[in-house]
Amino acid sequence: MRNLTTLLILGVVAVVAAMGSMFIVNESQTAIVLNLGKIVRSNLQPGLHFKVPMVEEVRRFDRRILSLDDAPERYLTAEKKDVEIDFFVKWRISNVTTFYRAASGGDEEAAKARLTPIVKNALRNEINQLSLAAVVASGRSDLTGRLLKNINVGASTLGIEVLDVRIKKINLPQDSEILPSVFNRMRAERTRVANQLRAEGQQGAEGIRAEAERQRQVLLADAERDAQVQRGEGDGRAAEIGAAAYGQDAEFYAFYRSLEAYRQSLADGKTTMVLEPDSEFLRYFGKDSH
Repeated sequence: MRNLTTLLILGVVAVVAAMGSMFIVNESQTAIVLNLGKIVRSNLQPGLHFKVPMVEEVRRFDRRILSLDDAPERYLTAEKKDVEIDFFVKWRISNVTTFYRAASGGDEEAAKARLTPIVKNALRNEINQLSLAAVVASGRSDLTGRLLKNINVGASTLGIEVLDVRIKKINLPQDSEILPSVFNRMRAERTRVANQLRAEGQQGAEGIRAEAERQRQVLLADAERDAQVQRGEGDGRAAEIGAAAYGQDAEFYAFYRSLEAYRQSLADGKTTMVLEPDSEFLRYFGKDSH
Protein backbone atom coordinates (compact mmCIF):
# COMPACT_ATOMS: atom_id res chain seq x y z
CA MET A 1 0.00 0.00 0.00
CA ARG A 2 2.84 2.36 0.89
CA ASN A 3 4.57 1.62 -2.45
CA LEU A 4 1.35 2.42 -4.32
CA THR A 5 1.05 5.76 -2.52
CA THR A 6 4.65 6.60 -3.33
CA LEU A 7 4.09 5.77 -7.00
CA LEU A 8 0.98 7.95 -7.10
CA ILE A 9 2.87 10.87 -5.55
CA LEU A 10 5.74 10.46 -7.99
CA GLY A 11 3.25 10.27 -10.86
CA VAL A 12 1.54 13.48 -9.78
CA VAL A 13 4.91 15.23 -9.43
CA ALA A 14 5.92 14.04 -12.91
CA VAL A 15 2.66 15.28 -14.43
CA VAL A 16 3.00 18.69 -12.74
CA ALA A 17 6.64 18.94 -13.89
CA ALA A 18 5.65 17.99 -17.44
CA MET A 19 2.87 20.57 -17.47
CA GLY A 20 5.25 23.19 -16.11
CA SER A 21 7.75 22.44 -18.87
CA MET A 22 5.27 22.93 -21.73
CA PHE A 23 3.86 26.17 -23.03
CA ILE A 24 1.93 27.29 -26.11
CA VAL A 25 2.55 30.29 -28.33
CA ASN A 26 -0.60 31.46 -30.09
CA GLU A 27 -0.87 32.39 -33.76
CA SER A 28 -0.93 36.09 -32.89
CA GLN A 29 2.13 35.89 -30.67
CA THR A 30 5.87 35.45 -30.62
CA ALA A 31 7.89 34.66 -27.52
CA ILE A 32 11.29 34.54 -25.85
CA VAL A 33 12.62 32.21 -23.16
CA LEU A 34 14.61 33.67 -20.26
CA ASN A 35 17.01 31.66 -18.14
CA LEU A 36 17.58 33.55 -14.90
CA GLY A 37 16.86 36.81 -16.73
CA LYS A 38 19.06 36.03 -19.75
CA ILE A 39 17.54 35.45 -23.19
CA VAL A 40 18.32 31.90 -24.32
CA ARG A 41 15.74 31.53 -27.10
CA SER A 42 13.86 34.15 -29.07
CA ASN A 43 11.41 34.64 -31.92
CA LEU A 44 9.53 31.44 -31.08
CA GLN A 45 6.95 30.51 -33.68
CA PRO A 46 3.33 29.58 -32.85
CA GLY A 47 2.93 26.06 -31.45
CA LEU A 48 3.90 23.88 -28.52
CA HIS A 49 7.30 24.49 -26.87
CA PHE A 50 9.19 23.24 -23.84
CA LYS A 51 11.17 24.91 -21.08
CA VAL A 52 12.97 24.00 -17.87
CA PRO A 53 10.49 24.33 -14.98
CA MET A 54 11.33 26.80 -12.20
CA VAL A 55 14.43 27.98 -14.08
CA GLU A 56 13.25 29.27 -17.44
CA GLU A 57 10.57 31.92 -17.92
CA VAL A 58 8.48 32.66 -21.03
CA ARG A 59 7.59 36.16 -22.24
CA ARG A 60 4.99 36.45 -24.99
CA PHE A 61 4.56 39.43 -27.31
CA ASP A 62 1.89 40.44 -29.78
CA ARG A 63 3.22 40.10 -33.33
CA ARG A 64 0.16 41.62 -34.96
CA ILE A 65 0.04 45.15 -36.37
CA LEU A 66 -0.32 47.63 -33.50
CA SER A 67 -1.42 51.27 -33.42
CA LEU A 68 0.11 54.43 -32.00
CA ASP A 69 -2.27 57.39 -31.71
CA ASP A 70 -0.85 60.41 -29.90
CA ALA A 71 -2.13 63.92 -29.22
CA PRO A 72 -1.93 66.50 -32.05
CA GLU A 73 1.42 68.26 -32.37
CA ARG A 74 2.42 71.68 -33.67
CA TYR A 75 4.89 72.08 -36.52
CA LEU A 76 6.28 74.93 -38.61
CA THR A 77 6.12 74.81 -42.40
CA ALA A 78 8.83 76.08 -44.75
CA GLU A 79 7.26 79.57 -44.83
CA LYS A 80 7.14 79.53 -41.00
CA LYS A 81 3.41 78.97 -40.68
CA ASP A 82 2.25 77.18 -37.56
CA VAL A 83 0.12 74.08 -38.19
CA GLU A 84 -1.35 71.48 -35.87
CA ILE A 85 -1.20 67.90 -37.15
CA ASP A 86 -3.02 64.88 -35.80
CA PHE A 87 -1.62 61.52 -36.93
CA PHE A 88 -1.53 57.81 -36.15
CA VAL A 89 1.07 55.10 -36.76
CA LYS A 90 0.82 51.40 -37.60
CA TRP A 91 3.75 49.30 -36.34
CA ARG A 92 4.78 45.80 -35.35
CA ILE A 93 7.60 44.00 -33.59
CA SER A 94 10.32 43.04 -36.07
CA ASN A 95 13.04 41.83 -33.69
CA VAL A 96 11.68 40.51 -30.41
CA THR A 97 15.10 40.34 -28.73
CA THR A 98 15.87 44.00 -29.45
CA PHE A 99 12.31 44.95 -28.52
CA TYR A 100 12.60 43.22 -25.14
CA ARG A 101 15.89 44.93 -24.30
CA ALA A 102 14.93 48.39 -25.58
CA ALA A 103 11.38 48.62 -24.25
CA SER A 104 11.86 47.93 -20.54
CA GLY A 105 11.40 44.20 -20.78
CA GLY A 106 9.11 44.38 -23.78
CA ASP A 107 6.50 46.70 -22.30
CA GLU A 108 4.24 47.91 -25.11
CA GLU A 109 3.55 51.30 -23.51
CA ALA A 110 7.27 51.90 -22.99
CA ALA A 111 7.87 51.05 -26.65
CA LYS A 112 5.19 53.56 -27.70
CA ALA A 113 6.76 56.21 -25.47
CA ARG A 114 10.12 55.74 -27.24
CA LEU A 115 8.63 55.45 -30.72
CA THR A 116 6.54 58.64 -30.44
CA PRO A 117 9.46 61.16 -30.44
CA ILE A 118 11.07 59.31 -33.37
CA VAL A 119 7.89 59.73 -35.41
CA LYS A 120 7.43 63.35 -34.35
CA ASN A 121 11.02 64.31 -35.20
CA ALA A 122 10.75 62.73 -38.66
CA LEU A 123 7.42 64.45 -39.25
CA ARG A 124 8.83 67.77 -38.05
CA ASN A 125 11.77 67.52 -40.46
CA GLU A 126 9.43 66.85 -43.37
CA ILE A 127 6.94 69.62 -42.49
CA ASN A 128 9.77 72.14 -42.08
CA GLN A 129 10.72 71.58 -45.73
CA LEU A 130 7.20 71.96 -47.15
CA SER A 131 4.92 74.93 -47.66
CA LEU A 132 1.51 74.92 -46.06
CA ALA A 133 -0.13 74.23 -49.42
CA ALA A 134 2.21 71.29 -50.03
CA VAL A 135 1.50 69.86 -46.57
CA VAL A 136 -2.23 69.99 -47.18
CA ALA A 137 -1.93 68.57 -50.70
CA SER A 138 0.52 65.74 -49.97
CA GLY A 139 -0.17 65.15 -46.29
CA ARG A 140 -1.96 61.88 -46.93
CA SER A 141 0.07 60.43 -49.82
CA ASP A 142 3.58 61.53 -50.80
CA LEU A 143 4.51 62.53 -47.25
CA THR A 144 3.91 59.02 -45.94
CA GLY A 145 6.47 57.37 -48.21
CA ARG A 146 9.23 59.75 -47.21
CA LEU A 147 8.40 59.49 -43.53
CA LEU A 148 8.57 55.69 -43.38
CA LYS A 149 12.18 55.53 -44.52
CA ASN A 150 13.38 58.08 -41.94
CA ILE A 151 11.27 56.71 -39.09
CA ASN A 152 12.38 53.11 -39.56
CA VAL A 153 16.03 54.09 -39.19
CA GLY A 154 15.35 55.03 -35.58
CA ALA A 155 12.61 52.46 -34.97
CA SER A 156 14.96 49.60 -35.87
CA THR A 157 16.94 50.31 -32.69
CA LEU A 158 13.77 49.42 -30.76
CA GLY A 159 13.15 46.20 -32.68
CA ILE A 160 10.13 47.86 -34.33
CA GLU A 161 9.08 48.23 -37.96
CA VAL A 162 6.73 51.10 -38.81
CA LEU A 163 4.37 50.09 -41.60
CA ASP A 164 2.31 53.23 -42.11
CA VAL A 165 2.00 56.83 -40.96
CA ARG A 166 -1.27 58.59 -41.66
CA ILE A 167 -2.25 62.21 -41.05
CA LYS A 168 -5.81 62.47 -39.79
CA LYS A 169 -6.17 66.22 -39.51
CA ILE A 170 -4.27 69.43 -40.31
CA ASN A 171 -5.40 72.59 -38.50
CA LEU A 172 -4.14 76.10 -37.91
CA PRO A 173 -3.85 76.79 -34.16
CA GLN A 174 -6.09 79.40 -32.62
CA ASP A 175 -3.38 81.25 -30.64
CA SER A 176 -1.35 82.31 -33.66
CA GLU A 177 -0.03 85.38 -31.80
CA ILE A 178 2.79 83.19 -30.50
CA LEU A 179 4.20 82.85 -34.01
CA PRO A 180 6.33 86.03 -34.13
CA SER A 181 8.37 85.05 -31.08
CA VAL A 182 8.76 81.51 -32.41
CA PHE A 183 9.90 82.84 -35.77
CA ASN A 184 12.48 85.12 -34.17
CA ARG A 185 13.92 82.34 -32.05
CA MET A 186 14.06 79.97 -35.00
CA ARG A 187 15.61 82.61 -37.25
CA ALA A 188 18.32 83.42 -34.74
CA GLU A 189 19.06 79.77 -34.09
CA ARG A 190 19.21 78.85 -37.76
CA THR A 191 21.41 81.85 -38.54
CA ARG A 192 23.82 80.76 -35.82
CA VAL A 193 23.89 77.18 -37.06
CA ALA A 194 24.30 78.29 -40.69
CA ASN A 195 27.24 80.55 -39.86
CA GLN A 196 28.89 77.81 -37.85
CA LEU A 197 28.43 75.26 -40.62
CA ARG A 198 29.79 77.65 -43.25
CA ALA A 199 32.87 78.37 -41.14
CA GLU A 200 33.49 74.69 -40.47
CA GLY A 201 32.95 73.83 -44.12
CA GLN A 202 35.37 76.51 -45.31
CA GLN A 203 38.01 75.35 -42.85
CA GLY A 204 37.54 71.73 -43.85
CA ALA A 205 37.68 72.59 -47.56
CA GLU A 206 40.95 74.48 -47.18
CA GLY A 207 42.48 71.60 -45.28
CA ILE A 208 41.38 69.09 -47.91
CA ARG A 209 42.72 71.21 -50.77
CA ALA A 210 46.07 71.68 -49.05
CA GLU A 211 46.40 67.96 -48.34
CA ALA A 212 45.40 67.06 -51.89
CA GLU A 213 47.98 69.45 -53.36
CA ARG A 214 50.70 68.05 -51.09
CA GLN A 215 49.86 64.49 -52.11
CA ARG A 216 49.85 65.51 -55.78
CA GLN A 217 53.32 67.00 -55.53
CA VAL A 218 54.63 63.92 -53.72
CA LEU A 219 53.13 61.58 -56.29
CA LEU A 220 54.56 63.57 -59.21
CA ALA A 221 58.00 63.67 -57.63
CA ASP A 222 57.96 59.95 -56.89
CA ALA A 223 56.75 59.14 -60.40
CA GLU A 224 59.43 61.31 -62.02
CA ARG A 225 62.12 59.73 -59.86
CA ASP A 226 60.99 56.21 -60.72
CA ALA A 227 60.75 57.11 -64.41
CA GLN A 228 64.31 58.46 -64.44
CA VAL A 229 65.56 55.29 -62.78
CA GLN A 230 63.70 53.09 -65.26
CA ARG A 231 64.93 55.10 -68.24
CA GLY A 232 68.51 54.96 -67.02
CA GLU A 233 68.33 51.21 -66.46
CA GLY A 234 66.71 50.71 -69.87
CA ASP A 235 69.34 52.80 -71.66
CA GLY A 236 72.14 50.95 -69.88
CA ARG A 237 70.65 47.58 -70.73
CA ALA A 238 70.15 48.60 -74.36
CA ALA A 239 73.77 49.71 -74.58
CA GLU A 240 74.93 46.39 -73.12
CA ILE A 241 72.85 44.39 -75.59
CA GLY A 242 74.01 46.52 -78.51
CA ALA A 243 77.65 46.14 -77.54
CA ALA A 244 77.29 42.39 -77.14
CA ALA A 245 75.59 42.06 -80.51
CA TYR A 246 78.23 44.16 -82.23
CA GLY A 247 81.02 42.11 -80.65
CA GLN A 248 79.54 38.80 -81.85
CA ASP A 249 78.93 39.78 -85.48
CA ALA A 250 79.69 43.35 -86.50
CA GLU A 251 78.44 42.90 -90.07
CA PHE A 252 75.08 41.45 -88.97
CA TYR A 253 74.69 44.19 -86.37
CA ALA A 254 75.29 46.85 -89.05
CA PHE A 255 72.78 45.10 -91.31
CA TYR A 256 70.18 45.00 -88.51
CA ARG A 257 70.65 48.68 -87.72
CA SER A 258 70.26 49.55 -91.39
CA LEU A 259 66.98 47.62 -91.53
CA GLU A 260 65.75 49.55 -88.49
CA ALA A 261 66.68 52.81 -90.20
CA TYR A 262 64.80 51.74 -93.37
CA ARG A 263 61.71 50.83 -91.32
CA GLN A 264 61.63 54.11 -89.42
CA SER A 265 62.31 56.25 -92.49
CA LEU A 266 59.67 54.59 -94.68
CA ALA A 267 57.11 53.75 -92.01
CA ASP A 268 54.33 56.02 -93.32
CA GLY A 269 54.58 54.69 -96.89
CA LYS A 270 54.59 58.23 -98.32
CA THR A 271 58.21 59.27 -97.80
CA THR A 272 60.26 60.16 -100.90
CA MET A 273 64.04 60.00 -100.58
CA VAL A 274 66.58 61.31 -103.15
CA LEU A 275 70.04 59.73 -102.64
CA GLU A 276 73.18 58.99 -104.55
CA PRO A 277 73.36 55.39 -105.87
CA ASP A 278 76.48 54.74 -103.85
CA SER A 279 75.08 56.33 -100.67
CA GLU A 280 76.04 54.56 -97.47
CA PHE A 281 72.33 54.52 -96.54
CA LEU A 282 71.68 52.23 -99.54
CA ARG A 283 74.61 50.00 -98.85
CA TYR A 284 72.56 46.82 -98.42
CA PHE A 285 70.50 47.48 -101.55
CA GLY A 286 73.53 47.04 -103.78
CA LYS A 287 74.15 44.03 -106.02
CA ASP A 288 77.10 42.84 -103.91
CA SER A 289 75.30 43.05 -100.55
CA HIS A 290 74.74 39.85 -98.66
